Amino acid sequence: MKNLQKLPLYLLFVGLFAFASCDSEDPVIENEGEVITDVTLAFTELDGAGNPVGLTFTFTAADPEGIEVGGAPIIETVELEAGKTYRMEIEVFNSIENEDITEEILEEADEHQFYFIGSAFVGGAAPLSYVYDDESGELIGVRGIVTVDATPSFNNAQMRVVLRHDLDKNFPGADSPSFENFIQAGGESDLDIIYPLILN
Repeated sequence: MKNLQKLPLYLLFVGLFAFASCDSEDPVIENEGEVITDVTLAFTELDGAGNPVGLTFTFTAADPEGIEVGGAPIIETVELEAGKTYRMEIEVFNSIENEDITEEILEEADEHQFYFIGSAFVGGAAPLSYVYDDESGELIGVRGIVTVDATPSFNNAQMRVVLRHDLDKNFPGADSPSFENFIQAGGESDLDIIYPLILN
């Protein structure tokens, strides 16, 4: 009879142990950033009415291990003409998985946003200005308009391109393409790369 009275207590301890074991082994779901191995900036000159002029030209950055995790990405120098306006489109790709990350960014437009900072875009003498021009109307930065100052104070600068994921797009200032305090809007960076810029 004494053994039967101890049985429910024994089962309780076994149950608690089993529950604790299951709980500790449950995987933690994390929102991992995108792996990006290739970034292409495509520029098309626009006339005063916003119509394309001439051919599109591109500048790339690449690292086969991933730009954010590899040792040294190969980054081409961007060359633009003073006084001109361009449509800039960004393509991002994961060659490890043969995956077009641009499509994912567009599908998850409310979770992604590019920022354009560095000496090319930020500061009183910054030679470039950027305006979002995404087809969907969402502020993403896959497509935008870049205007080059007609008389820039300097002809060498840095174009820092940052892609944020899971940020709060309603955070004050987050709608500015040159928002230097992007970390305050939360999320994480899928991409943070600097292109050298030369103005001719």
